[in-house]
Amino acid sequence: MWADLEPVGRVTSGGYRRFAWTAQDHVLREWFAAECARRGLDLVEDRMGNQWGWWGDPDAVPGQGLAIGSHLDSVPDGGAYDGPLGVVSALAVVDALREQGVQPERPLAVVNFVDEEGARFGVACAGSRVITGAMTPERALGLTDADGLSMAEALREAGRDPEAIGPDPETLGRVGAFVELHVEQGRGLVDLGVPVAVASDIWPHGRWRFDFPGEANHAGTTRLEDRRDAMLGYADLVLAARHTAARRGCVATVGKVAVRPGGVNAIPSHVTGWLDSRGPDADEVRAGVLELTDRAAKVGAEVTEESWTPATRFDAGLSDRLRAVLETEAALSVPVLGTGAGHDAGILATAGVPSAMLFVRNPTGVSHSPAEHAERADCHAGVEALAACVIELVIGHGQAPGAAGWRQRRGDSPGAGVVSRLPLALAPLGLPPDPPRRCRHPPGTQGQGAS
Repeated sequence: MWADLEPVGRVTSGGYRRFAWTAQDHVLREWFAAECARRGLDLVEDRMGNQWGWWGDPDAVPGQGLAIGSHLDSVPDGGAYDGPLGVVSALAVVDALREQGVQPERPLAVVNFVDEEGARFGVACAGSRVITGAMTPERALGLTDADGLSMAEALREAGRDPEAIGPDPETLGRVGAFVELHVEQGRGLVDLGVPVAVASDIWPHGRWRFDFPGEANHAGTTRLEDRRDAMLGYADLVLAARHTAARRGCVATVGKVAVRPGGVNAIPSHVTGWLDSRGPDADEVRAGVLELTDRAAKVGAEVTEESWTPATRFDAGLSDRLRAVLETEAALSVPVLGTGAGHDAGILATAGVPSAMLFVRNPTGVSHSPAEHAERADCHAGVEALAACVIELVIGHGQAPGAAGWRQRRGDSPGAGVVSRLPLALAPLGLPPDPPRRCRHPPGTQGQGAS
């Protein structure tokens, strides 16, 4: 599966550009549909185009389905693991359960959420926001990309009906729980020296657009005192955002800018900068943005809030249950980590769907970059951890073939590590642990494409 995904949307930086409703996105959606068909999963799309591959009838007992998965889109020049690791791992779990003869007692779905990153239209988790009602279809359809193309127009170009999108209580009504596996987007697991963690919460976070006015003029003939340079207000925003965030215990990033007219020898007449701010305390995040808004207003800037997601705590009962399963089966302590990164699991949790997340160690600690990475052994540990959690949730409490039974049949020793102790036979694939290297390919694709 990694080999199939490796070339899709890859660019010269070694990273990926997989934006919603583009040709690359179409290839990824077709790939996901084919993988579901190969496994006999019943593929359905919700009212936003999120793809759900069901094992079992989700309508037989409403509200009992378990969903696992993530997303396949990327940020500009993003890494290989953010999103795809969760989708591939979920499909691998289906394979492993079937190989071991596990028959789920509740429906199981593998899901691919669309437009999680918001890289094209500016609002993250658009796929899950629309179906949960967190974002209206009118607002979603009116979002535009860098070329001024609206989401409505992009959907039409992709052969879809924009009028069909909207909240989807029928789809959500099938899901009793959602577990998303994701590469860690920091160094928490590296510092702790373990491959897998359970997530506790997602920090509150938002995005704001700052529009600075100015006046176009000649760069060589206009005196400094006569200039109305829109770039000066933007530059002040970048520096002030850093200082304000540091003072308030938050993080703030201005990672995107648009300049008009955009000539090297022309004074900017208009500059738009986008601010991303997050932190453990929502009040501090909001207060920091208000400071920046007041500061920008002094030079005539207009500020628009494009998205806001409050602090999200994952379902405590579900998370505790998963942690207990992993600690019992792995015989090691499984840490609980918070994160500043947003995820579809957070949107579903806010909408009332019991949700949890597993993180897989990232040795670089880098994400949203080609340097994002996960070692093969850790990826396998993540799959086996997710599989143990799925067995617990679709069979439950050791009913039918429990993890202890698998261990007894396989003869694992009490001191074995995560990959050899967890119940599904992925470790004996004959793949040795990766040696230290700087290659950033997905597992099993060494030597293919750029490094």
